[in-house]
Amino acid sequence: MQFHYALVDDLISRDEFERRVEEKIQECGDLLDDVTAAMVVVHDLGREHVKIRDLSTGSTLSSFFGRVITISPPREFTRKDGEKGWVAHVILGDETGQARAILWDEKAAAVAEIEEGDVLEIIGKRGGRPGDITVLALRKSPIEISCGTTVQPQYRPAERADVEGLVLFLGEPRTITRRDGSAGGMIEGCIYDGTSTARIVSWDPSLLAGVQEGLCIRIGGAVVKQRTTGTEYGIDERSAISPASHTCSFVFNTPGDVREGGMFSIEGIVASAQPPWAFTTRDGRPNHVRNLVITASASDLRVVFWGDRALIPLVAGDRITIYHGSGRTGRDGGLELHVGAGGFIRVQPPSAAQEIEMDGTIIVTREGTFLDDGRERFLLSGEHPHGHEVLVRGTRSGDRITAISVEEREPDPAAVRERIHAVTGMGADNTFTLHGRQDI
Repeated sequence: MQFHYALVDDLISRDEFERRVEEKIQECGDLLDDVTAAMVVVHDLGREHVKIRDLSTGSTLSSFFGRVITISPPREFTRKDGEKGWVAHVILGDETGQARAILWDEKAAAVAEIEEGDVLEIIGKRGGRPGDITVLALRKSPIEISCGTTVQPQYRPAERADVEGLVLFLGEPRTITRRDGSAGGMIEGCIYDGTSTARIVSWDPSLLAGVQEGLCIRIGGAVVKQRTTGTEYGIDERSAISPASHTCSFVFNTPGDVREGGMFSIEGIVASAQPPWAFTTRDGRPNHVRNLVITASASDLRVVFWGDRALIPLVAGDRITIYHGSGRTGRDGGLELHVGAGGFIRVQPPSAAQEIEMDGTIIVTREGTFLDDGRERFLLSGEHPHGHEVLVRGTRSGDRITAISVEEREPDPAAVRERIHAVTGMGADNTFTLHGRQDI
């Protein structure tokens, strides 16, 4: 019964589902078993089957029909615990789109009995990437589905090609943990290949040694992959980096250029920024999202940052550059620019700064680390312990302070009281107790 409830878990509670199943059994004079009654309840709720385009929304599990477009035979792999496993992929389509069905272990053997053109009925759950469905149950179906037979770009196998382009962004090398538990490194960035922007990534940072932003380079033997967020060029030991044969130029987009489904790069000023919001994805992973408005070319554009991008410290007035953001339609129908793992953000250095020496309290919030003196608050560079009284020397630009030195200070009780009065608006002639105000 839990298997069928997962198809409607966003519509009704588990208790309500079980109550309806019991009602169905009683209505039919005990002629239905639990499984059949559960299937009837799912059907009554309109969740028997969905179209492929709707697989990314709704309940944890989905049931759908799809025509087999291509089949990737089973491939053996080794899990973290050393055990062997098998995985196979089937690209399915209907009149609304395509999805990649992933079959693990014993289910992978089922592809031997599947042929291109077959129609399958699938019950599955969303996979780790958009458009991926992990198959929990499947069977052939006699229904007819008419759809194209050309595999969409994001589901095509990777291929090698020579690429030339302008390096727009190159991040710092960082350490990662591989699937087998060992440590490794990676570096990623953004390139403009003369037609569009694309993500570049190398799992060996040394392969990009000597490459700098603003250079036009040639990547010989790049691994070309199509993602839902656009093209990705992988660089590995079989790739070669050299100067490009011609110069490259790049022009930023404007808010008016942003369209649903396209990739865009924009420079602008942060007009407003909401605090990051933490949430848990359906597969149990922690994540963050942040909503902003930026002004570029005298127009405003709503921007949404996801994951680590949402945690970049920002305040109104900051000038930022966004590379390889995805144009999407928001809930209210307006256009937005979304920046996740495939996009990049740079906070531009201030054009002018002045020296500053300031006493205050470290305030750590979801929006960043601030220095607060009771009258003004500035975004402070670096990591500092919350609540500590400090003397900061550095440079100020707008609402940011770049610290040169941070010195711990003993709190002054009189100054603390004065700041409390300033924050709360209390006069010196008022006294408060834990139970409320009492006039003297």
